[in-house]
Amino acid sequence: MESYLDMLNESCRHSLVDHLGIEFTAEGEGWLEARMPIDRRTCRPDGALNGGANMALAETVAGALSSMSVPPELRWHVYGIEINGNHIKQAKGAYVIARGELIHRGKRTHVVQVEIRDEHGTLVTVNRVTNIIA
Repeated sequence: MESYLDMLNESCRHSLVDHLGIEFTAEGEGWLEARMPIDRRTCRPDGALNGGANMALAETVAGALSSMSVPPELRWHVYGIEINGNHIKQAKGAYVIARGELIHRGKRTHVVQVEIRDEHGTLVTVNRVTNIIA
C-alpha cells in the first residue's frame, strides 16, 4: 500500500513543486514537512536562497496539509487565498525544511503556519497561509 507521502510526491511530478526539488518527508496529525534543496533552481544569481522559492515551498506545504485534512471527496478543492512571510535569516547548507501546522481548521478556511529552517535548524522564514475549502 502506497503511503500518503508517496502519493503526494507522485502527484507533484512535472509541476513547479517537482521543478524546485520539493519533496514531502514527514506527516502527522495536523502537521506536514517537506524539504527543498538550496541549489541553482531555488537561488538568486548571487547564490542566496530566493525568497520566492521559500514562499512557493510554504504554500505547497500549507496546501497539501489542508488537502490531507479534509474529507477525500473534497481533497483537490483547496486553494490558497492569502500568504505572508517574514524572511529572518539567510539559509546555509544544502537544503531547507518546511514544517506546516494547522492553527485554524474551519469548515471553509484553514490557516497554516509554516516555519522554514535550514539543515542546521536555523529559522529562515516564518509564513502564514490561508486556504479556502471550496
